[in-house]
Amino acid sequence: MNGSGTPATAQVSVIVIGYDDAGHIAHAVRSALAQGPVVAEVVAVDDASTDGTGDILDRLAEREPRLKVVHRTVNSGGCGTPRNDGVRAATAPYVMFLDSDDALPPRAVAALLDAALRHDVPVAAGLCVRRELPRRRDTPWQRGLYRRPAVHSSPEEHPALLHDTLCVNKLYARAFLTGHGIAFPEGAFHYEDFVFTARVLAASPRVATVPDPVYIWHVRRNASRPSISLDRGSVANWQARVLAHQHGVNVFLDAGSKPLAHAARVKFLDHDLRMYVRELPSHGPAYGSTWWRAARDCLAAYDEADLRAARAPARWIARVILASPVPRDLERLAQLAARPARLLPPYAEAAGRPVWAPDLPEVLLDGLTGPGAKPARRLPVTVDATLSRGLGPRARLHLRVHDLYGRLAEARPHTVDVELRMQDREGTVVEHTAPLAAEEAGWTAALDVDLAGLSVHGHRPGPAQVWDVRVRIRCEHGGTLRTAVRGVFSGGTAPRPGVAVSARCGVLVAQPYTATGGSLALRLVPGVRSAAAIAERRLRQRFPLHRPAPFRKHGPGLRAPGVRPSTGV
Repeated sequence: MNGSGTPATAQVSVIVIGYDDAGHIAHAVRSALAQGPVVAEVVAVDDASTDGTGDILDRLAEREPRLKVVHRTVNSGGCGTPRNDGVRAATAPYVMFLDSDDALPPRAVAALLDAALRHDVPVAAGLCVRRELPRRRDTPWQRGLYRRPAVHSSPEEHPALLHDTLCVNKLYARAFLTGHGIAFPEGAFHYEDFVFTARVLAASPRVATVPDPVYIWHVRRNASRPSISLDRGSVANWQARVLAHQHGVNVFLDAGSKPLAHAARVKFLDHDLRMYVRELPSHGPAYGSTWWRAARDCLAAYDEADLRAARAPARWIARVILASPVPRDLERLAQLAARPARLLPPYAEAAGRPVWAPDLPEVLLDGLTGPGAKPARRLPVTVDATLSRGLGPRARLHLRVHDLYGRLAEARPHTVDVELRMQDREGTVVEHTAPLAAEEAGWTAALDVDLAGLSVHGHRPGPAQVWDVRVRIRCEHGGTLRTAVRGVFSGGTAPRPGVAVSARCGVLVAQPYTATGGSLALRLVPGVRSAAAIAERRLRQRFPLHRPAPFRKHGPGLRAPGVRPSTGV
């Protein structure tokens, strides 16, 4: 520290890696250089790009003396090798990693370095923000770890640190990494962050955390070549994730830390397993069979203590996978893996206890009934919702609340509050309230949604508004239960967009749909052009024109070697 209480200058090497990312890498490098004199150098490692990425870096280096460019002559096939090259080329006491398609927010490096120097720790970590592009919707990553400044004496004393497997939102003392022989896996090893982070935490460093945003992770879902964490269409992605997880667990076991190995398994159940199970129904049978085998092989190493330490939805899912040699109940598992979790009927029992299914009596749904049962407000209750056209610019929302082994009936629900929350605009909520009517094995409610009122209330620049539908179920006993509603459509597919006209906002196009995990959402698009586009599509569907089939190249597709940098989430 200098006399003014600010971090000393020229203390950090920011290592930027890139492969065939000419469109973004200059922005990443400039965001690192813009951190000011605290950054001694930016080491940019070009992993044998073929699109001019290396030339862009060289031209930047001609104008910026703090930029050092390392050119690899052979593509590594992964992210670990270029990062290791960057560490070897770095000269400053501290290093930080940055991917070519991401950015550092202002004063990110200074905030981390200040924490590292102030508390004399070899690792400092801060908040990573996931930014969905092009909408610029920001979501904090692992917000709970970074709500306030803290210093943790060891990872074993604060195992929640294992929930953040990113390497990019952290500052490392270079002497700590080299002194403990900590490096990334070399070559075409995906989810290399898992292993690197395990090696760091296994060395038992003191860790300082800060609430400052220190990394902007750009999520480009429409990119021509998606990042590793988003490229989950191939089952190889799941296999790579499982392999990286197992490597990380072995790192902890080899270091003699069974508590950290246990914490890593619990994190894998609560986060990784649930994330992939949510998407299982959207893949084909071949994917499902291979995925299931890999999951069972991985979970076979878990013991009962690992399962019981995970949240109920995750351990129930794991028990189903372990109990069945072949994939089953994928839609029901996906709903249970959603956030918030929904347990769909049927609700089976064996010996008076809740179980997954009559033919799987060993899969106990512990925590639903009996001593130590969850309070009503935490039950994985399912609320089905259908949205149909009403009169004029209105829609009719029908809700069905399923009871859950009599637990909700004990709480005596009487009213449901429907919240429509606008995405990308925090705090924009429209509420409706309706009484619940008791029916067999549940309750129902119906209410009108004023689409025109929504459009005016949520007015903002841009072509569309997206509203998520959530509910609060008010009970006489047990307080209030909050959850998202499950979209249920006739025939299993969302209805076609509808067009409504109102005096307040003119023409409105309304499209209900299910988001990832099955939750109901509503997309509103104001304007005559949108309505005209829908009308044109319907005409083409009704009166198709004959067109020659487009030319398609047969044979295997070509893909350049290597992968885009990606965080291992």
